[in-house]
Amino acid sequence: MTKRVLSIGECMVELSQAGQGLLRKGFAGDTFNTAWYLRAVLSQDWQVDYLTALGDDPLSEELLAFMQKAGIGTGPIRRIPGKTPGLYLISLKDGERTFSYWRDTSAARQLADDADHLRKAIESADVLYFSGITLAILTPHAADTLLSELRRAKAVGKHVIFDPNIRPRLWNDRQRMLETITAGAAASTIVLPSFDDEETHFGDANVAKTIERYQAAGVQRVVVKNGSQGATVAEGSQRTFVPAVPPEKLVDTTSAGDSFNGGFIGRLLDGTPSAEAAAHGAAVASVVIAHHGALIEPALLPS
Repeated sequence: MTKRVLSIGECMVELSQAGQGLLRKGFAGDTFNTAWYLRAVLSQDWQVDYLTALGDDPLSEELLAFMQKAGIGTGPIRRIPGKTPGLYLISLKDGERTFSYWRDTSAARQLADDADHLRKAIESADVLYFSGITLAILTPHAADTLLSELRRAKAVGKHVIFDPNIRPRLWNDRQRMLETITAGAAASTIVLPSFDDEETHFGDANVAKTIERYQAAGVQRVVVKNGSQGATVAEGSQRTFVPAVPPEKLVDTTSAGDSFNGGFIGRLLDGTPSAEAAAHGAAVASVVIAHHGALIEPALLPS
């Protein structure tokens, strides 16, 4: 029987530099990026579905077709007449990226507004994945609705996986941001934080403090990503350091963490021990950041 992963969030229109003043159009977004790499890594015993909301415009239709072509299930997606996807532009300097966004009226902000639709989608999945960005784009009421459903999923034994992905510009209140991120972790069984975010926004002095804080929230497994300094996998009192894999050439760090997550989760769900799964995540991220854009062809990824 096919098992199902449901990734929840926003996929946007991506504009990236194509040289000579031209821009390249693509589609990406943190939880969709992870779904993309999950689909590339996971065995065919698993179905990878995506839950968002899209409009009825040509770009929404194109985005839907793009997901389907990638082998990602679109059945859970809400369609909202008159709405459109969000859009962002990547600017690069020395391999580091900055983003400009146009997403205030995107359809994805309503992905959790239909509570019955949300519950059915979550109940049909075996594993749930979401991020701090997923929570940030929702109204407080919709975020609470999503977290309530994820707590229910955790309570019945499902894997609920969370990347805090802290983006303060998406939040209008810092305290609410920190409280909601903590609530997201408490609803989860696995948390995949990036240490630079945790240090900046929660004031963690070191990776150990990040692990302790999330374990105190009830998280069973914490994997702290720390860029070129590697990752630390924590399960109970056990800590395992996993070194980063240097890229052949640093081209674009877009989707570094998302692709790590996809590589890690994919291997983990297929039965690989956590540290080995994290090592595969590091290998996937190393290849991704040696290419332009958030998504690269699956054939380029390490086996």
